[in-house]
Amino acid sequence: MLRIENLRKSYPDPSGGLVEILDVPHFEVAEGEQVALVGRSGGGKTTLLHIISGITKADSGSVMLDGIDLTRLSEAARDRVRASKIGYVFQTFNLLPGFTALENVRLGMTFAQGRRDLGRAKELLERVGLAQRMHYQPNQLSVGQQQRVAVARALANRPRLLLADEPTANVDAAHQQMIVELLREVCRLEKVAMLLVTHSQEVAKQMDRVEHLEQINRTLEGVS
Repeated sequence: MLRIENLRKSYPDPSGGLVEILDVPHFEVAEGEQVALVGRSGGGKTTLLHIISGITKADSGSVMLDGIDLTRLSEAARDRVRASKIGYVFQTFNLLPGFTALENVRLGMTFAQGRRDLGRAKELLERVGLAQRMHYQPNQLSVGQQQRVAVARALANRPRLLLADEPTANVDAAHQQMIVELLREVCRLEKVAMLLVTHSQEVAKQMDRVEHLEQINRTLEGVS
């Protein structure tokens, strides 16, 4: 479902040279598979998610999602693929503060569908346990509840792949397990593959497979 081949990405450094962040010969996520990606801070995990989602373009290589090579698309075309095939749970939630939970989820539908399916939005918020909070704005919700809204919004367009960037980083231990179980269960019910970035071994070991960035990224080989 997702297949990466010979992916490379560099960024300019202050001296005017280039620093290579990613050199990934091969990486795959199968349909419906739940994969954890672990590694040191600053190693390129978020950059990899951004490339997979089409937010950032790779320097070279291929990123095949459902048979579409994102590296060959224009920025506008990558945006359309992301809106229709990828859900993204950001570490900082990125909820719009002036809108309710329900409105945030419905706005997430606009880019792919051109319409805001009220029934689908309500169903997702009910599924993540926010049936009684869907008309609350983010500042009226706990951190854990805001993360649930972010999960519902990421699934609004029935994506094929869910990318989750440290989804438990901003919650306490009591909410960490709840969010992991929620992500796994909703992805199973929605038949969505998931690639989850985490620093937590407790979170990682609950996925179907654990990948270490230091092992798949030649730039970091031998780095501990």
